[in-house]
Amino acid sequence: MSKLNKHILFLIFEELQNNSKFLFSCLMVNRIWCETVIPTLWRNPWCYSINYKKISLYSIITSYLSDDIKELLTKRGILILGQSLAFDYLSFCRNINIKVIDDIISIGSSLEYNRFYLQEEIYSLLVKKCPEIKYLNICGTYEIVYHPEAKVRLESLCELTCDTLIDSRYFYRLAHICQQIQRIIIINKNLKANQGTIKLIEFQKNLKYFKWVDEFEVEDDGICYWEVLEDPYTGIFNVLKKHANTLNHFDINLRYEYDDYFDYYDIYNECNYTFLHYALLELHNLKILEINSPIFLNNDVFNKKLEMVAYRNLEILEIGFTDIYQVNCMIKNSLCLRELRINDFHWNDVNFYNYSLEFIRTICENCLLIEYLTIPVFPLLENHFIEFEKLLKKCQKLQSLNFKETYYESGRELEFGDYLSNVLIREASTNLREIRIPYNIEFSLKTLETFLEKWKGRPAVSLYFDSAYFYRKDNSYMKLFDKYKIEKVIKDINV
Repeated sequence: MSKLNKHILFLIFEELQNNSKFLFSCLMVNRIWCETVIPTLWRNPWCYSINYKKISLYSIITSYLSDDIKELLTKRGILILGQSLAFDYLSFCRNINIKVIDDIISIGSSLEYNRFYLQEEIYSLLVKKCPEIKYLNICGTYEIVYHPEAKVRLESLCELTCDTLIDSRYFYRLAHICQQIQRIIIINKNLKANQGTIKLIEFQKNLKYFKWVDEFEVEDDGICYWEVLEDPYTGIFNVLKKHANTLNHFDINLRYEYDDYFDYYDIYNECNYTFLHYALLELHNLKILEINSPIFLNNDVFNKKLEMVAYRNLEILEIGFTDIYQVNCMIKNSLCLRELRINDFHWNDVNFYNYSLEFIRTICENCLLIEYLTIPVFPLLENHFIEFEKLLKKCQKLQSLNFKETYYESGRELEFGDYLSNVLIREASTNLREIRIPYNIEFSLKTLETFLEKWKGRPAVSLYFDSAYFYRKDNSYMKLFDKYKIEKVIKDINV
């Protein structure tokens, strides 16, 4: 293994670039391994700041400073830890993470002015030494974009992480320099729109990934945030629609809170989420859609338009809270869907029978590649049984089945457990490795023992039960779980 040539080693290290423990161990094998792994480690050294002590990174970086600069900084009382360098480390660097680098720089001095002076020198050095910057995180000091050589270094930028507290003029500068950014991650800390972020997104020519995370603070705890929110969203989401042909990953986390005084409808009616509704209707090329917001409620106009949209390339759909009917609309043409993750289904007694039945049919007829499936607990009725069994027969790639508590018939929990046990033994593929059971499905001791006994010969299954009290009140269940864990029928158990 230690005699592999550099090309093979490089390919291995590229595949394992996120495994810091492995990469650092490779430094000690021999010189060839060390020389080959250094470029991989130093492409983004800031992500290893925990493993690779910050003081070591600080020492290496300050070693690049000229003797005159070192002397001047030392006179100012700034700690300089230069050392001889075995490699030209910074020549491999393609990533600038301002927040981490500022933390490393703080080693030099506790005085704010000294840190500012040191920042200027270090960022000037990084911009000069890094041949091209592919990844930039400017959540912190952002003057780096105005460095004289920044234009040349940032033209090839692929990924940008930023926050909305940054002055718009810095985004205007970036929009002028960088127009081939493929991934943009925005941390929203502003209660109002940042026009610079809108312009930056507008100028991109090949945007594929967009992520938005709300992290703003409201100073007065007695004020609801939507009372002071000045719509930081509409401009951004309107301009995103212009990237519908290229955008394939859309990840949105909007701030919303529920308490004893407000339910789902209250928060929806207080906050206008139409900016997200109509952006989604345009983004037809999405492969991954992740949404955490109370958007899919109480909007008949949106529902009608959603019926006409086809997300044909969708592979992963993850939503915090949604209506069963709307999920049906989104996945009815998604023949490539592999993961459907729903944290909570909204439902009502009037339409639940038809919508839940249609949901099962939609999965069965269109989502044959599904591997992870969230499914609502459905009524104990013959039509639902027939369709669910068809789903298990057709969806042979299914690995994880996650039931969510929705429909509930008090007193029939064990009956549902009997049915589910029988149908899983009879129809589930050998790929099924994980089952999550909510409180409104329960297994009698006899049913559970029969299920586990007949599961023998398959790959071990992980079982997760929400109704912990039901199983823990009788020690016989715990003994049963222990027995089948020893026999490797159960891989993991959570009760």
